[in-house]
Parts: sequence; structure tokens; C-alpha cells
Amino acid sequence: MTTPDHAIPLDLDPDGLAVRREVLGPAHVDAALARADDTTAAFQEMITRYAWGGIWTRPGLDRRMRSAITLTSLVAHGHLGELELHLRGALRNGLSREEIVEVLLQCAIYSGVPAANSAFAVARRVLAEDDPRD
Repeated sequence: MTTPDHAIPLDLDPDGLAVRREVLGPAHVDAALARADDTTAAFQEMITRYAWGGIWTRPGLDRRMRSAITLTSLVAHGHLGELELHLRGALRNGLSREEIVEVLLQCAIYSGVPAANSAFAVARRVLAEDDPRD
């Protein structure tokens, strides 16, 4: 499956691509795919197939829970750029602002106060947007 207006043909899992767009937003996903080149094309195919098509589509957890787990992992590892993206996804997946705050408070205990402090700075920015789900 090739994405529209894409110079490099990509073999993208359709279910994974659909979930990826629903969670992260079509604009972000389409931009990431449009940037794919000979170096990154295989990575885009892999994450669409295995992360989004293989894990995010499994029936064992709903998307809200998957988002909460993802936020926790990103905070624990200090991946603040991805955290910003997934905070918007968490809102799209139905986590409330209050639940996001609770996830970050939980992270402060288990991942450390400095990690949570950085995460709260990102969350503050994202949650201050008019509608970060767009």
C-alpha cells in the first residue's frame, strides 16, 4: 500500500495505518510517511505493521489503557518529543486531562521526579492548546 503523494513506495499494513492515523492524527502520520526515504522507509513500514497493526490492534487492552501505558514508558525513558505526540493521542483515545495528570503523578513516584517534572512541562504546553487532538 502506498500513501498518496509519496515518492517512495511503502508496504504499509492497512489496519496499522488506520490506527496510527486515528491515534496520532492523519496530518502527523502523513507528514512522517512523506519524509520516508531510502534510509527510513523500512522503519516506517515496521512501526506501522508491528507497533500499530500488531500491538495497538490487539483486543486485550483498550486504546485508553494503551495510551496510559505509552505515556508512562515515554516519561520513564525521557522521550519528550514522543511524549508530546502521544499526549495528543491520549486525548484522542479518551483520556481526560485529569487522568493524564494522574498518570504523570504516578510516573513521578516510579520513574522519578525529574522525569515527571519534564513531562509536566510538555503536558502543560499540550493541554494549553485549544484542541490538541487536531
